[in-house]
Amino acid sequence: MPQVGLIAQYVKDLSFENPNAPAVYQWQGQPRIDVQFNIGAQVVGDGVHEVALKIDVSAQQADKTAFQVELVYGALFAVRNVPEDQMQPFLFAEAPRLMFPFARRVLSDAIRDGNFAPLMLEPIDFAALYVQQAEEAQNRLVNAEPVGQA
Repeated sequence: MPQVGLIAQYVKDLSFENPNAPAVYQWQGQPRIDVQFNIGAQVVGDGVHEVALKIDVSAQQADKTAFQVELVYGALFAVRNVPEDQMQPFLFAEAPRLMFPFARRVLSDAIRDGNFAPLMLEPIDFAALYVQQAEEAQNRLVNAEPVGQA
């Protein structure tokens, strides 16, 4: 029977930059927010996998940075008897889904502590993103030209 257990969750790396303080607090208008995600996974022990959810947020106004936050939020998962074809979907879709609410809170608190309005990211459909990326990878393989042909 497949078994998965969450061992630990943790902030692996957190960086908050406020390069234009204190002038930024006098700017008028709302900054443009850009959010980027990246997910990584690695085996760290016998049946133990680390999943790292990286979230980069930047707030720009005109040509200046209001703030920039980089968060790598990690989690350790014990995995037993999970079929090989189910490992990737678990590590890159289900695990980030479990981690996201906690990472979102860390991110929101860091932004609030920088004296900006907290950023509450909407829930992310990691399963749909995983399927989309898998389809794109498959299409690249199907459409790739064989090596040695012109």
